[in-house]
Order: sequence, then C-alpha cells, then structure tokens
Amino acid sequence: MTVPHPASPSLADQIEDLLPQTQCTKCGYNGCRPYAEAIAAGSADINQCPPGGAQGIVRLAGLLGKKVIPLNPVNGLERPRSVAYIDESLCIGCTLCIQACPVDAIVGAAKQMHTVVTSLCTGCDLCVAPCPVDCIVMYPVSGDATGWDAWSQAEADDARARHDFRTQRLRRESEANDARLAAKAVAKMQEVTQEVPVTPDELAEKERKRAIIAAAMERARAKAAAASTDTAQPAPTTPKKDA
Repeated sequence: MTVPHPASPSLADQIEDLLPQTQCTKCGYNGCRPYAEAIAAGSADINQCPPGGAQGIVRLAGLLGKKVIPLNPVNGLERPRSVAYIDESLCIGCTLCIQACPVDAIVGAAKQMHTVVTSLCTGCDLCVAPCPVDCIVMYPVSGDATGWDAWSQAEADDARARHDFRTQRLRRESEANDARLAAKAVAKMQEVTQEVPVTPDELAEKERKRAIIAAAMERARAKAAAASTDTAQPAPTTPKKDA
C-alpha cells in the first residue's frame, strides 16, 4: 500500500514561518497569516513588518530571492520589544483590551480588574487604543535589542499557537451563539404561526411579525453560507504605526 506524503508547505506557509507572529497588524493586514498570503500573492512587499525588523526582511528576501530593502516607515519603526502593563488602580473592567488582544495575554472579567500575563504578551499594543481610561502603557523589556534579536523562534511559535487557538475559540463561540439565535427564531416563528387572529388588525400584526422573523432567519442563513464558502484573504487594514 502506498502511503501518501504530507502536502508540501505552500509559499504562504513558508513565509508565515519567518514572521514573528506578534499579530500586531502594523504590516497593514489583519495578522501575520494574511500578510504572508499577500506577500505570496505579490500584493505586499517584504518590508512591512516592524517587529521582524531588518533581520526579518533579510529572512524573507532569502526565501523569495529578493533584494534586501529598508523597512517601510509607513508601517512603523523597528523598536525594542515592549510588553503591555495595566494600571490596576485605574482599570474599570470594561474587557475591551481582552477583546483586542490577539493572543489571549490579558486576563480578567467584566467590571473586575484586568492584568497582562507578560510572558504571553507579544507587544502588539493593540490593547492600548481601545482602553477608555488610558490605563495601559507599553514598557520596553529588551534593552537595545530590536527585531529578532529581541524575540525568538520559540516565542513566535508559541504566540502563533495561542493566536490560532483564540481564533478557533471565537469561531466556536460565534457559531454557538448563531445556533442559539436560530433556534430562538424558529421557536418564535412557530409561536406566531399558531396565533389565531380575529380582526384584520390582528392578522396584519401577525403577518408583520412573521415577516420580521423570516427576514432575520434569512439574514442568519446568508451569514452562515458566507462564512462556510468565503475562503478569500481578509482585506488589508490601514497600516498602523508604532505607538
């Protein structure tokens, strides 16, 4: 019996392996994977990743056989690695930073103090802007070291694993919520259908309710269909400069 060989990694896979996995979006894409896919497709250049810095550009240039070029300042500057810190005396427990963190490095609950697990923080600084009380600051932790000198492949691999787990968790939660809403809509439609109108006004109200519920159910079906068939690359985001 012939045992099939594992599929060879795609060019996007190989490019993604060379990215620092901070998921900071400074490259102009919604994470390292979309940026890798854009480079592979030729729609993004190799010099858009500030966390990877000059060494990251050298890595990508070597893989792709391209000329080494300077980091694009539009995407930010190469800086020492930083980690987020939350002033717990100011935190109001809004959870916006938790929602923004791409690697689940912030713990806390609604209306309770949050804190950053510094060993898990990639320094993306995506938690800073959403904070309504400005209680989050970024502290440099790598001295003068920048780019890959301030980061390691093991840390990048760990960050990617946490990012992928978070993505899968959010997808499961969204699907579960959609399923609950769909079941609720079906039950409501059955309830309205069983109503026995007596007057023309009551009949009109029944049909109005049925139309609203039917429209909501159709939107849910369209959303589910789009989610199952949409394999296109996420649209690029606006490049974000370093804070």
